Amino acid sequence: MAYADQTTSGNRIVSIILVGVIHVVVGYIFISGLAIEAVKKVAERVTTIDIEEPPPPEPEDEPPPPEPQQQAPPPPVAPPPPISIATSPPPIQTRPTIPPPAPPALVVPPPAPPAPPSRARGATPDNQRRWAARIQENYPSRALREEIQGTVGVSVVVGSDGRVASCTVSRSSGSSILDEAACQGMQRYARFNPALDDAGNPTNGRYSTTITYQLN
Repeated sequence: MAYADQTTSGNRIVSIILVGVIHVVVGYIFISGLAIEAVKKVAERVTTIDIEEPPPPEPEDEPPPPEPQQQAPPPPVAPPPPISIATSPPPIQTRPTIPPPAPPALVVPPPAPPAPPSRARGATPDNQRRWAARIQENYPSRALREEIQGTVGVSVVVGSDGRVASCTVSRSSGSSILDEAACQGMQRYARFNPALDDAGNPTNGRYSTTITYQLN
């Protein structure tokens, strides 16, 4: 019996809670509906207000154009003074003769330095008495047998070493034997100081002399 009472009292509590929840829901719906209607009415009022725009301003009248100002007449212009023109042109001075132009200045170059003295010289005999005596001593044997005497003129070319390079008879003795012996003797025995050029270097030269063949 006590169990049935507890069950009945529990159901009542549940029923009371459900009824309370239903009242809350119904009240919320009621309040929400009223709020929505109020919002709609306010929106209708707002949307139905007509805003009248002010009429555009009337265009202002343009001011009348300014009246043309009267320009003052230009001041009178005085005529230019008369120009006097000379009847005769001024005299022109002329020179009868034009002086000649001044001669250009002469530039004299400085004198060239003097050239060094030349050291050139001809060939000269070296101990001529000795070798001339040897040539005469070498008397040709045929000329001795035939007792031929005479003087031979010879011209020789002296090389840079001081020896006779070549010999020619410039004046014949009249005997070919003596002429040939004179040139052979010059080439064999004669000695010279060689000729020198301008710089002093030995070079070829010429020399002329006579050879006399005489029987004792």
